[in-house]
Amino acid sequence: MPGTVSVTTELLFRDDAYLKTATAKVVSAANGVVVLDRTIFYPLGGGQPGDTGAFTRANGGRIVITDTRKGAEPGTVAHLLAPGASLPEPGETLTLELDWERRYKLMRLHTALHVMSCVVVAPVTGGNIAPDKARLDFDIDMNLLDASRIEQGTNEILARGIATETVWITDEELDARPELVKTMSVQPPRGAGRVRLLNIPGIDLQPCGGTHVANIAEIGGIRVLKIRSEGKRNRRVEIALVHPTG
Repeated sequence: MPGTVSVTTELLFRDDAYLKTATAKVVSAANGVVVLDRTIFYPLGGGQPGDTGAFTRANGGRIVITDTRKGAEPGTVAHLLAPGASLPEPGETLTLELDWERRYKLMRLHTALHVMSCVVVAPVTGGNIAPDKARLDFDIDMNLLDASRIEQGTNEILARGIATETVWITDEELDARPELVKTMSVQPPRGAGRVRLLNIPGIDLQPCGGTHVANIAEIGGIRVLKIRSEGKRNRRVEIALVHPTG
């Protein structure tokens, strides 16, 4: 069919979450959406928001990216342009510029949630991350959640300065180890034959396709903003970074 995207988008952030700039070629551009052959922009998923930033054209023109989502075609990433932005041409080479300050906050908070999930030992029923705060929902008795204990336990682990690492296992290996899947609301992405895990040695190992810091010491510390009930099975713990600017 005319206009069908026949390539997948190479996810550069999978190998290096610290890439702030890169170049890429336009695969398609229509209706305020641009698909590239590769990207540093993380698409919305797993509770983590899509990245924002900008493209710079060879003539110096700047195209603002307001959001990033999974593309309509499998394996592609859709970059959403600001209203009224000019469309680049298919085949054109662009310089990608990530809103790094926003992304880094998301990376720190996302990794902090992994650590907190080891302090609050209960099934995770949901989660969400924003640049200024993040939360996890647990299936647990409300009386078992104490803000000061969660803060202290999480921050004691963060102070250990453990390096994180990415581990890949096959779908079959994950099937044989169902205990790795903590989150009840989000299932690990399958279909590619392998599943990506975030490993914090001695602390946490679970499937996750998001972006994370290289060492948990980068998170600094967290504080619990609130704990509240969100339905019959959800107890929500909301956190923020002690030092948001790093």
